[in-house]
Amino acid sequence: MELGKLLEHIQRKISKSMKRIALFVHQPHCSVQCLNGIIQALSPNYEFKLFTRHKLEKEFFDNVDAVCFPGGIGSADSYEYLLRENGQRIKEFVKDGGKYLGICMGAYWAGSNYFDILKGCDAIQYIKSPNTDTRRPHAKAIDVTWNGTPEKMFFYDGCTFTGAKNYKTIATYANGDTMALIQNNIGLIGCHLESTPEWYTSYSWMKPHYHGGRHHKLLLEFTNKLLTS
Repeated sequence: MELGKLLEHIQRKISKSMKRIALFVHQPHCSVQCLNGIIQALSPNYEFKLFTRHKLEKEFFDNVDAVCFPGGIGSADSYEYLLRENGQRIKEFVKDGGKYLGICMGAYWAGSNYFDILKGCDAIQYIKSPNTDTRRPHAKAIDVTWNGTPEKMFFYDGCTFTGAKNYKTIATYANGDTMALIQNNIGLIGCHLESTPEWYTSYSWMKPHYHGGRHHKLLLEFTNKLLTS
């Protein structure tokens, strides 16, 4: 076989074996910056399909293993406007076993007021949680324990969870509240592990806290765990 054809054959085999994630984007609510960070963190282990608020073709999720909703700037109540066309399709995808990865706003959207796919627990603002270590939603490096290891993670009004702890806790905030969890085929993260260097240089007080790519590796490990569970 000619070298060119051999390489094409190998690439097709690799592509078929790779899991595919559908990424939602709508600037600024589920922002391009968050999207780019997720792609940087998860490539080249995963393939991606992008979609927006506009109605999807019937076969869109046929070759998709997971749907991912990142965060951004805006209110979680924008759900009705952004998911009016595709919300029910996504709920059915998750109900049928498709994986759901939600970061910040995407984690809120798993809650009872939105997709309502969590079982026995709900997503709420961490800044309104009892004994929280912050009451302000602006960007900051917040204390988190991730799989037993202390970290400073990029926070922008992320969620925690209330109700039954019928899930696997991956990370906690300083007060012990859950920051990241996996519940069956749903993985949710309150902080921004996908953050890139530009996020930290945008805020003078954040510059010393850049993770040097370490949080991208944690996001990849989290996603691997979710998609193989």
